[in-house]
Amino acid sequence: MSQAHHEEIAEQHTAKVIGVTVAAAVGGFLFGFDSSVVNGAVDSIQQTFDLGELFKGFAVAIALLGCAVGAWFAGRLADIWGRKRVMLVGSVLFVISAIGTAYTQTVWDLLMWRVLGGLGIGIASVIAPAYISEIAPARFRGALASMQQLAITLGIFAALLSDKLLQSAAGEPMNDLWWGLEAWRWMFLVGVIPAVVYGALALTIPESPRYLVGRHRDEEAARILQEVTGEANPLERVKEIKLTVKRESAASLHDIRGPSFGLHPLVWVGIWLAVFQQFVGINAIFYYSTTLWKSVGFDTAQAFTTSVITSAINVGMTFVAILFVDRIGRRILLLWGSVGMFVGLVMACVAFTQSVTTVVNDVAEVSLPNPWGVLALIGANTFVVFFAATWGPIMWVMLGEMFPNRIRGVALGVCTAVNWVANFTISMLFPEMSKVLGLSWIYGFFAFCAAASFFFVRSKVAETKGMELEEMDGVAASRLEQFEAVRSAKGTE
Repeated sequence: MSQAHHEEIAEQHTAKVIGVTVAAAVGGFLFGFDSSVVNGAVDSIQQTFDLGELFKGFAVAIALLGCAVGAWFAGRLADIWGRKRVMLVGSVLFVISAIGTAYTQTVWDLLMWRVLGGLGIGIASVIAPAYISEIAPARFRGALASMQQLAITLGIFAALLSDKLLQSAAGEPMNDLWWGLEAWRWMFLVGVIPAVVYGALALTIPESPRYLVGRHRDEEAARILQEVTGEANPLERVKEIKLTVKRESAASLHDIRGPSFGLHPLVWVGIWLAVFQQFVGINAIFYYSTTLWKSVGFDTAQAFTTSVITSAINVGMTFVAILFVDRIGRRILLLWGSVGMFVGLVMACVAFTQSVTTVVNDVAEVSLPNPWGVLALIGANTFVVFFAATWGPIMWVMLGEMFPNRIRGVALGVCTAVNWVANFTISMLFPEMSKVLGLSWIYGFFAFCAAASFFFVRSKVAETKGMELEEMDGVAASRLEQFEAVRSAKGTE
């Protein structure tokens, strides 16, 4: 067979892998869309249901509790039902939530629909990176796993752009648009379209080979490895997978126990990666940016437009991660990201110390005089640039590949649930804490977390670039042995 024919076959397999990755990553699109669409509607929800700042934060953040629950159970459900079926469950939950939220009549059923949507987001946040990491060859698994974050950023952009278009069509989010529904309700209703697309695509992709091996469907797994990824020796790869996943179906919380405060050291690394990704404050921008910019003197149209521009930057910089994650490596990108985020957040923090409050008709209005408003914008967008190119996608890449197969489903579920709890904490408290402490203190805290993330990565996070998932068992065992040796040495001192 000629070299040209070999290259042609390789290109065909690469196209197939990219195709199934894109289909799975639509779950990430819904993740970004559903979690950020509230940005344009949050003030209208507050006015419609007469909510205080803390309850407004709760109404936004309660979806994240559903996310945590969905993430917690998604891994185990995927091990029982398969990746494809769980994707379909997520699609159905998205559809129900979008329709329910659009037609909500009381704050209590609004909260219920938000929680249902959160369950769908939580499922998508676990299943997509797990599926992609399991189907993708090691040589470009990082780039393909980053497609999940690209899809998330595209979902965020689509949500904020649709919010902007609907706001422009109606004049204000509270104004009626079509069929007697206010514009803010349509912001949620349009989410039905990508949810249906996600469900349809989930029906077209192959099942994960690792799930099939766990279910003793070895021939089917070998066929998929050969047809989709171009594996030269699929039966040998099936044997390798079988050695590492034979305990997968029985995996439980007991399997991630370890000597470090009751958990395996690798699980703690994943947990702290998940916490830092949220505690740098990214979703304070993507959930509340429209409200934030209105609070410092932008009119409604300007605030919506600025939010769209920020989300477009988020999309563009995610391509940087896709381009370099398999060339430079995960760890270096995380370190550079921590430095860049710190610089941007310090700029925003300094700018917000110069905010001016004036009282007009008994209403306090906050503004940023020149040049501080410009500095706040530059700082916030600098932060988004570095987050989108590093911590945004790389955290999900790491969680999808850093754990050995036998605990991947449970560990990924735990770490993703922690990510959503951290997201909930920041999202719920941001409106109230901004009012009580001021934005400068809030952004100062985010900057502190960005600095702390640098030292954490430097001391605790190991590189996983270019490693097959089956190799993670040996690496994890080696790290655990090193941990035990250090602990024993300390105990004898």
